[in-house]
Amino acid sequence: LVKSSEYAARMLKWVLPLVLTAIIAALLLLPALRTTASTDSIQFIFTSDAHYGLRRTEFRGRTNVDSRTVNRAMVAQINGLPHEVGPIDFIVEGGDIANREEGEGPSAIQPAALSWAQFENDYFRGLTLTTRTGAKSPLYVVPGNHDLSNAIGFYKTMTPAVDKSAMVSIFNRMMRPQVARTSATFNPATDIVNYSNDLGGVHFMFLTLWPDSHVRDWMDRDLRSVPASAPAVVFVHDQPDVEAKHFRNPNGAHGLSATDKFENLLADVFADGSTIETPSLIEQRALEAFLWRHPNVVAYFHGNSNWNEFYDWKGPDRSIALHVFRVDSPIKGAVSAWDETQLSFQVATIDPSRQILTVRECLWNVDPAHPAGPIAWGDAATVPLTLSARRRP
Repeated sequence: LVKSSEYAARMLKWVLPLVLTAIIAALLLLPALRTTASTDSIQFIFTSDAHYGLRRTEFRGRTNVDSRTVNRAMVAQINGLPHEVGPIDFIVEGGDIANREEGEGPSAIQPAALSWAQFENDYFRGLTLTTRTGAKSPLYVVPGNHDLSNAIGFYKTMTPAVDKSAMVSIFNRMMRPQVARTSATFNPATDIVNYSNDLGGVHFMFLTLWPDSHVRDWMDRDLRSVPASAPAVVFVHDQPDVEAKHFRNPNGAHGLSATDKFENLLADVFADGSTIETPSLIEQRALEAFLWRHPNVVAYFHGNSNWNEFYDWKGPDRSIALHVFRVDSPIKGAVSAWDETQLSFQVATIDPSRQILTVRECLWNVDPAHPAGPIAWGDAATVPLTLSARRRP
C-alpha cells in the first residue's frame, strides 16, 4: 500500500501540470472555437448603404475620401475574414447603392449609372469568398430608397430627372426575367424586386424597401410554398418602424411635391396624416398584424438608418417579438461616419439543428493607421428561430 501511494503521488506530480496546461490551452482556444461554424451551419454576411457618389469626411489618414475607396477597403476586409470563420453561403447588400443626383456643378452627386458600374465591379467582381463546395459566394441585393428615387424621380431637382440604371440592374440580376429590362421598358410600379431562397430548411426573403401592402401580398403567397414551421428571415432596406416620407403623398393629386416632401416610393398612400413628421402607426400596425399571422417570420435585417443594433420589434400594439438586426454603412453610419474605428458589417451563423441564429458585429477598421490589420469582433446576439409567441392584438 505504501509503495502504491508513493507511485500515485509521483504520477500526480507529473500528470497534474500537464492536465492544468491542457485545460488552460482549451480555455484560451474558446474564443476561436466560438467563431468557427459547424459543418451543417448556414453563414452569411450583411452590409448596406454603400452610397456610391458620396464622400467620407475622414478615412485612414485622408480627408474627403470618395465612397469607392471606402467600399473597396471594406470588401478587402470581407475577403480577408479569418479562416476559422468558415465558408460563407451568401452575402447581402441592403440597398442605397446609388444616390439621388441632386443639383449641378462640383457638389453634384454622380449619376446612378456610374454608381452601379462601380458597385458591380467592386462587389460582384471584387468579392472572393466561397461556399463550403468551393463555389463563389453569391451576392444578393435589395433596393434602397435612393435607388428607387433615381428610377421614379424626386421632389427636388435632379440631373437627370430620372436615372433607372441601378434599379434596372438590380431587377435583371436578382429577378432574372426572361426578357431583360432596359431603362425604356422598366416600370417601377410593376417590376418589383421580391425573391426568396431556401437553404438548410430556412426560408430567406429579399424584399423591396419595406413590406407595404403589395409586398405583403407577395410574401403571403411566397410563404405558402414552405412549411408553416420553416423559419423565415427577411432582408429589406427600411426599418420596421418605417419613415412616413417613403409612402405616397396623401395630399392633392398624390404627386411629388417640394412642399409635402413625400417620396412616393411605397405602394400605399400614407394613412396617418398629411405631413412626413407624423408617425406611421397605421402602416406599422398592418405589418404587425401580418407578422402575427405568420409567426415563422422570425428575423428581419435592415439598413437605411445605419448603426449596429440588435433589438426586438414588438409593433405599436406590442403583439409580436420580431428579432431585428440593423447594420452600419461604410459611408453614412450614424456613429461610424464620425468614428471610423466603428465601421462594421455583420456575420451571421444559423445552426439548423438547434434552430438558433447568431449575429456578430465585425469591426473592420479598428486600426486606421494599419489598414491591413485584423478585424475585431464587436457586439453579438443569439436568438431562437423557433416560432415566436404571439399575443392577439
